[in-house]
Amino acid sequence: MRVHVVSDVHGNSRDLARAGDGADALVCLGDLVLFLDYADHSRGIFPDLFGTENAHRIVELRTARRFEEARAFGTGLWAGLDRNAAIEAAVRKQYAELFAAFPRPTYATYGNVDIPRLWPEYAGSGTTVLDGQRTEIGGLVFGFVGGGLRTPMHTPYEIDDAEYAEKVAALGKVDVLCTHIPPDVPELCYDTVARRFERGSSALLEAIRATRPRYALFGHVHQPLTRRMRIGVTECVNVGHFASTGRPWALEW
Repeated sequence: MRVHVVSDVHGNSRDLARAGDGADALVCLGDLVLFLDYADHSRGIFPDLFGTENAHRIVELRTARRFEEARAFGTGLWAGLDRNAAIEAAVRKQYAELFAAFPRPTYATYGNVDIPRLWPEYAGSGTTVLDGQRTEIGGLVFGFVGGGLRTPMHTPYEIDDAEYAEKVAALGKVDVLCTHIPPDVPELCYDTVARRFERGSSALLEAIRATRPRYALFGHVHQPLTRRMRIGVTECVNVGHFASTGRPWALEW
């Protein structure tokens, strides 16, 4: 059995259409939407609406962790516009293209920049969406938890720690733990390019230690200090920043 796993697709529908080649199934760990490409400031919803120069500025502020200034700058740009309507229209356009690119079968969960309420409109019969739920693939039990934890970035699908922990607990014992964010381990949470720690989950770390899955798979941290490490018997793997690599991570058994 061979399953390909991707995360942080961020608009890369071209490579997504080929991500299932040679695999029995595709697993997607979220972040389909491209709001702003930090490597190429001309790509994404934000520069489409406000131009590349404004994108340069907001990236500069966020990278410097000047989040309040970034929020104020963004608020000024949005003045006079229906922010929610503009973002939803752009996200819908991306979702139509991305969900159409998913191979059959695909098992997917949400990332922190996704909008879960829109997914049912675009997920076809070959795509199974799971969040706080489990399923069997090739004799192994896969558990899925989507979204991220609260941060100063205020991305669309951030939830409280307690709610996240409830979803993790609902899975019980699984063979493969699939999440968007990593467990709360410094080496797995530190982004070497952004030079900051992303939020990992202590509930995930506790579940890994208690239930001992074979694998814990995740994304979210685009350039992690450590991509792979073992916690007890569990192999923890950051499956990679698919938007930039275009390559899935392969799990075989």
